[in-house]
Amino acid sequence: MKNGKRFSPKHWAVLRQIESGDLWGLDRNAMSSRTAGLAARTKNADRAVGSICPYCAVGCGQLVYVKDEKIIDIEGDPASPISNGCLCPKGAATFQLVTATHRVHHVLYRRPYGTEWEQIPLDRAMNMLAERVKKARDDRWEDNSPEGDPLHRTMSMAHLGGATLDNEENYLIKKLFTALGIVQIENQARI
Repeated sequence: MKNGKRFSPKHWAVLRQIESGDLWGLDRNAMSSRTAGLAARTKNADRAVGSICPYCAVGCGQLVYVKDEKIIDIEGDPASPISNGCLCPKGAATFQLVTATHRVHHVLYRRPYGTEWEQIPLDRAMNMLAERVKKARDDRWEDNSPEGDPLHRTMSMAHLGGATLDNEENYLIKKLFTALGIVQIENQARI
């Protein structure tokens, strides 16, 4: 007896296998009512959006499944010429990157010489960042070389881009930093 019910030998998978001639158990004999009711997590998705794994320079293709404007799963993209639908363990865990309960959803700031983090509004953080970039740029601005040649540059900062950025993102980054007068602009893909 199982859970107070009589268990019939016809429920035994081995007997079903022998009876049907499916000795390897690869057909319906290996299926239970629970497994018959299982469906892919992505079956009810509204759409799948193509993306690229953010973890390394390989740039494996991913499919981000969305339902009601929320991510419900992330899997490898079989159409990707780079990964053919395969993902490493970090790439396979990308779903947790965007849905984990421990993910920070606000800006944390620690004042100079401070020992505690405090939450600040995103607008304030962006203004602080813009002010610091402008100050660093202006403090080290070089209009002309000692010989009088025009430079119009700053040597106070540099940019190192990631290899998973696409051409359009790299183009915009290059335009932004060149407009700021930054000359040390590099990309990880070239290292």
